[in-house]
Amino acid sequence: MLSARTEGRVQKVAIVTDSLACLPKELAERHGIFVVPSSIVIGDRVYLDGIDITPGAVYELQRRSKVLPATSAASPGDLLRVYRAAAERAPAILYVCITRSLTMAYDSALKAREIARKELPNVEIEVLDCGTAAGAQAFLALVAARIANAGGTLAEARAEVERLIPKVYLYVTVDTLYFLAKSGRVPKVAAWASSLLSIKPILQISRGEATPVERVRTKPRAMNRLLEIMREKVGNRPVHVNLVHAGVPEEAEALKRQVLAQFDCVEIYVSEFSPVMGAHTGPGLLGFAFYSED
Repeated sequence: MLSARTEGRVQKVAIVTDSLACLPKELAERHGIFVVPSSIVIGDRVYLDGIDITPGAVYELQRRSKVLPATSAASPGDLLRVYRAAAERAPAILYVCITRSLTMAYDSALKAREIARKELPNVEIEVLDCGTAAGAQAFLALVAARIANAGGTLAEARAEVERLIPKVYLYVTVDTLYFLAKSGRVPKVAAWASSLLSIKPILQISRGEATPVERVRTKPRAMNRLLEIMREKVGNRPVHVNLVHAGVPEEAEALKRQVLAQFDCVEIYVSEFSPVMGAHTGPGLLGFAFYSED
């Protein structure tokens, strides 16, 4: 159980996010963020994301068998247990939730909040659809946690997240269209699969939608284009970067070196893409979330 105090201060708000934020465990622990695991189903077994199965194991399975695992958001009961734990730390809770367009996590969180209002009547709980996912969502949870750990209120943490939402970008490319076409999660990209099997689409998740931005023929070109996009967005300003990858750590490290060589990074992380989302994109996904202050 995490302490109700951070660096000698009593917290006014506890921060919750879900495993789809791809928040590295050490960062979650350092900043005191509660992480709600989603589930991934392979065969007749149910695994908790980031707890009893690793992303690498799922991606290796997909490489070998082209399997499309089933996935599910945390149940209201699972979320209620997290709310109980968070309520021991602070009298208010802010859940920085993945966009509702990609999963049922937001709906589950609202149902759990209704139950918690009876069980925890003195705890204020807000669920914020952050409009994004993965590394971008992680940045928003981290910003909220920094406010909380500095003694900020629920209103202050939420306001800072909402201020940052339009500034945080998430761009990725996938190795194959097979899994996207099979899952049907991004219909515009799935349509490309019928005629251009070798393309590497660049996707953006923003304002609650996953949309194709461009299509290129090779992964090196996709990497170059991702770097160009980041330059177009941030210019020469200092930038916060969170690289995400699906079972390709060496490629992620190579991209990290390029980012460090080309940009003034305030902070830079490398995160494994949650297999709950990666089940629908397949192994080989690579990209980054980033933002720069004005």
